Amino acid sequence: MSLQTRKSSNTVWHNATVTRERRERLNNHRSAILWFTGLSGSGKSTLAHAVEEHLHQLGCRTFVFDGDNVRHGLCSDLGFSDKDRQENIRRIGEMSKLFIESGVIALTAFISPFRKDRQQVRSLVAPEDFIEIYCRAPLHVCEKRDVKGLYRRARAGEIKDFTGITSPYEEPENAELVVDTGSEPLEACIEQVLGFLEERGVVPGRARRRKVE
Repeated sequence: MSLQTRKSSNTVWHNATVTRERRERLNNHRSAILWFTGLSGSGKSTLAHAVEEHLHQLGCRTFVFDGDNVRHGLCSDLGFSDKDRQENIRRIGEMSKLFIESGVIALTAFISPFRKDRQQVRSLVAPEDFIEIYCRAPLHVCEKRDVKGLYRRARAGEIKDFTGITSPYEEPENAELVVDTGSEPLEACIEQVLGFLEERGVVPGRARRRKVE
């Protein structure tokens, strides 16, 4: 069931004394939203969690919003219709915005198939705070990786509104970063993301990386 959201007229924004800027100085890195998007099986979750592990070893404050995990709680009331997908992404966008205000690097791993929904999240924050990372993998590669059997069930008509089969995926047109997760090894994809974050000044140089024992 889709939810209709209404903003109360009785709420007032409270400005905290501990600001995002102060949290970032304490953390020694900028906060940002890393929005991993791509087909099911493209490697979004694998890459997001692997990047988080490396950022953690750098001493960064991070959190991964994983598509399946979020649907166990925050979005457990939503299905996979276009409207429910839109509401799912809206909620994650608002949560991610709160996390970057807290000084955290928020990594999200969602198919997020529609450009307008990804653009809506982008519009919530400053341009430099949203980094769209397209995990590019051809459909046939994603189907070959189908460990959950979702593509097989979708082609058999057992799953409706399945992205790439019966529901469209709109590729990003201006993603900040395109990672060929369908052909490149995981370590190369990790290095590509980390290098981009350094270039953008989100994290310090990897020469300062420290291992977590």
